[in-house]
Amino acid sequence: MILAPLLPTIERELAISHGQAGFFFFLISAGYLAGLLLSGFLSSRSTHRSAITASGAGVGVSLLALSVAGGPWTMRCGFFALGFACGLYLPSAIATITALIDRQHWGKAIAVHELAPNLAFFSAPFIAEMFLKWLTWRAALGALGAVALMVVLGFFRYGHGGDFPGEPPTASGVGLLMRASSFWLMVLLFGMGVSVTVGVYAMLPLYLINERQMDSSWANTIVALSRSHGPFLGLLGGWVSDRLGPKRTIVVSLLFSGVLTLLLGWTSGRGLSAVVFVQPLLAVWFFPAGFAALAMITPPQARNLSVGFTVPFGYLIGGGAIPTFVGVMGDAGSFAFGLMVTGVLILGAGIAALRLKLPDRSQLST
Repeated sequence: MILAPLLPTIERELAISHGQAGFFFFLISAGYLAGLLLSGFLSSRSTHRSAITASGAGVGVSLLALSVAGGPWTMRCGFFALGFACGLYLPSAIATITALIDRQHWGKAIAVHELAPNLAFFSAPFIAEMFLKWLTWRAALGALGAVALMVVLGFFRYGHGGDFPGEPPTASGVGLLMRASSFWLMVLLFGMGVSVTVGVYAMLPLYLINERQMDSSWANTIVALSRSHGPFLGLLGGWVSDRLGPKRTIVVSLLFSGVLTLLLGWTSGRGLSAVVFVQPLLAVWFFPAGFAALAMITPPQARNLSVGFTVPFGYLIGGGAIPTFVGVMGDAGSFAFGLMVTGVLILGAGIAALRLKLPDRSQLST
């Protein structure tokens, strides 16, 4: 999350285009894809706890390396490594949570877990502003790398859960997953869910500053404030998912977010700040419901596989292709058009979610 508010400064220092800057997010997504796909091999040969520890250590080391990177190529390698380390985490985290918590509380438990990215969305612009005012963007990445290493040491010493191996991605298991229509629909839905949050967030400061001529401090402030309600609404989204069901929650989240993303590109002037503030309002509802839906359509021992093969393709779309596309549109003279196209795609995914088929609760095992 810290890359988005730092991106205008990094772009100027490295003398790169908007498209090249957006491509950094594609590299993170590509590394994330590789990490997610290989996470099953790691967790099946050790434990989910070991995979979580390795992921945290890799994030810390990658951020420290990026803080001293000398040019665009070393930055690209560092961002790929950062994405790879992050990718090892999520399948083991979801498998650990769903093993520790009863089925009827999955939505709420995952919503608590999702407090982390929601707090990151809110705090990253303020952290970036602080470092850019007093130090540099390199100091920001280095400080976060050091914190990541301290956090993973704390988890290694005091953390609980995940002391069991994951399901290895065997050819038969992967083939069964790939043949399921629900798998490809979940890929689409996660791609658009990530687009609402990471994809739009990644390019929003560049759009506001470069195309709408908004003051950089105000742009970072309004982007941060737009995520201030994320932690609360994320918890509410877990409760809504348990009450209404994951399918209805996903549909509501994507339809609302699609309309507001479309308005991001359509609106200008004073109204734009209001749209920026409201756009991610229900976006955080998607992930508790989305992960609960994934857990519902796969057996307990293979939940890490469903996450490890659904999320990476979705993240490559929403966290990689969408920022790159919006950046290329910016180079062509219209960030706004790229955001409007993204809004239409998110709306389409909300309509497609109506076709999602989930088992009845009575058919599920914990």
